[in-house]
This record gives sequence, structure tokens and C-alpha cells, in this order.
Amino acid sequence: MKLLPLVCLCLVTRSGSTFTDENGPVVVTEDSDVVLPCSLSSKENLESALFDWKKDLEKGKEERVFMYNAGLYSGRDFDDQDKQFKGRVSFFQEELKNGNSSIKITKTKVSDSGTYTCIFPNLQHSPKFSVQLVVGTCPKPSAKPINETNDWSQLQCVVRGASPKPVVEWKDSSGNILPAEDPEITERGGRYDIILQTTVTKSDNYRCVVTQEEFCHQSHDDILVYLPGAALKPFVTTLDQTKDWSLLQCEVFGASPKPVVEWRDSSGNILPAKEAQVTERGGSYDIVLQTTVTKTDHYSCVVTQEEINHRTEAKTHVFMSDPIRPPVVWILFGLLLAVLAVLAIVGFVLWRYRTRNQYLQEQIEALQKQSQSPPPDSGVL
Repeated sequence: MKLLPLVCLCLVTRSGSTFTDENGPVVVTEDSDVVLPCSLSSKENLESALFDWKKDLEKGKEERVFMYNAGLYSGRDFDDQDKQFKGRVSFFQEELKNGNSSIKITKTKVSDSGTYTCIFPNLQHSPKFSVQLVVGTCPKPSAKPINETNDWSQLQCVVRGASPKPVVEWKDSSGNILPAEDPEITERGGRYDIILQTTVTKSDNYRCVVTQEEFCHQSHDDILVYLPGAALKPFVTTLDQTKDWSLLQCEVFGASPKPVVEWRDSSGNILPAKEAQVTERGGSYDIVLQTTVTKTDHYSCVVTQEEINHRTEAKTHVFMSDPIRPPVVWILFGLLLAVLAVLAIVGFVLWRYRTRNQYLQEQIEALQKQSQSPPPDSGVL
């Protein structure tokens, strides 16, 4: 653990100077080790000095945590430690020459929480350092129903031995804080037992949340409540899918009164669906509704119970690939062959035309040469 900086706020008192840590309290969880920092800014060698660590109690009382005096110290040479700290406090002997008189407390307890002072009675101005230690516990809450009817359920959250005192809340699945009864709080030695109750009137997933800001810590316990008076969030699945279509299924369980179940696309249009499969048990309804879609979109299964002004839905995304179909491929291939055939015919005609012109040109040139040559010698003088 790193030592925290100490030179902060100076308060002049009768006995000298008191320095407190402006970074706030040192916060650790129970059973961990912690270093309480105390260093002189002058880095004066403390190997031959006297420093005394004490913990402040109520009504101006103190208890000794650790004392060092010129090489002698509590736990070895002095038997003056409070029994709460015996065998759990050490110091950094190699750091004394640098003015560091910090101590380390091992296996911290909630009862260790409080204000600690480090005093140098023999030094000029008798400097006195102060640091706040908070040792906490983070117990997980326990949530359960304690009373229930068809219309409501009373939920109870129990937190045992939390320290420091936490904030306990009930929340629904959307994160809304629910109204609750006044909590029952019991404190013993800095530890808090808290019981918080709330009453809910609809099916949902509820969470008891315990917050301890000093630790930036949250813990929770969830409980699923099913009340016949309203439908739970529907469950949607993709049963089958090809490149051309997708078969979607929506399931609703234990709804009462009987709801209206519909499939809708992202624009809110109601989709055609198969006939719903409806099962009734003691006034509660299980409903299965299927639809087939043929394009990429976000689809919703919407469950509406107008009698109790309740509506819930579940969404799914369907992606339909759109490959080029074989008939289109063959059409394109045929067109390509036709273009190639036309180009071949045109090329052949041009070649024939060029070849014929070249032949005629050669014939003309031959006749011209023949007409220009002299007649043959007849032999007559």
C-alpha cells in the first residue's frame, strides 16, 4: 500500500502544531492491512527521537497504539499498548532516518475505525499529525418475499453487520427506487443490521441495493416476483430461418386477465400471425403466437392488458441475407454470352471486309504494273 501525502492543513494549538490529511480518511475493508502515514517534511532523522501514536476516544480519552523512543518500541520493549493493537502494529525502521514514522496495522477490524494522532513531544513546536481511519464491511443483502396475495407481494431485504452505515434501497428492473417502509436499524460496535420492506403490485425482477459511498461499493440481491394480475415480459425466439424467411415465436406465461398478444414491425404495424395457442389455468393464461417475416427489421411482441392498464413487450432483430438468386444469374450469364456473340460477329465481318479490300487493292496494283511495262522485243530490224 502506498503512503499517502501528509503535509496539508496546519492548525495552531497550545501544544504546538497539528497536521491533518486533506485527502480525506484512509478507507479499508475489514481483515486487510493499512498504513497510517506520518512523516516530517524536514525529513529529520528520527532514529534517536520519540514519537507516540494514539487513538482518540470519546470524552477526550486516548488509547496507545504504538510508541518509539530511541530504538525502543512497543511490542518489544514497552508493554503499554492497548490490548486491541497488541501484535498487530509495526513501523518502518529503515525509514526513520528519512523522517518517516508511519505505522502499519494488520488484520484491521471495524473497531479500529477512528482518529489517530502521531505526536513528537521532544521536538521543537511538538508537531502532531492526525489521520482518520475507516474500516468497513461489505455484506451481501438477502431479499425474500414475506407475504403475498394475487394482487401484491411484500418483500424484505436484510443486511447484517454492515459498516459504515449503508444506504439500502429497493429498485425495480428499470432502476426506479420503490417506496418502502421505514427501515429497522440496529447498531452494535459500529456494525449495522438493517431490514427494509416494500410492497409491489406487479410482476417484475426486483433488486435490494446496498450502497456504501465510503468504499464506492454496491452489493445487491435480486428476487423475481410473479403476480397473476399482470403478464411478465414475453419471451421471443427464432424457431426457423432460411435466406427468404424467418419464423418467430412469442410466449407469454401466467397472464391475468387474458391479454392481447401481437407481433409488430419497427414502424408499429401489426403483422399477420398464425392462430394463437392459448392455455388457461385457474384464470391465468399461457399464450404462444407465431409469425413469419421476410425482411430485415426489428420486430416486437407486444402484450396488452387494458383492464389493468398494463403493457409489456420484447424485441428481436431479424437479418435476412439477400443473395442473387439463380434465375437472375442465368439471365445475366445469357446476356453476357449474347454480347460476346454480337462482338464476335461484328469482328468477323470487319475482318472479312478488311481482307477483301486488301485483296482488291493488290489486284489493282498488279494490273497497273502490267499496263506500264514495255512490250516484248519482236526481233525485226
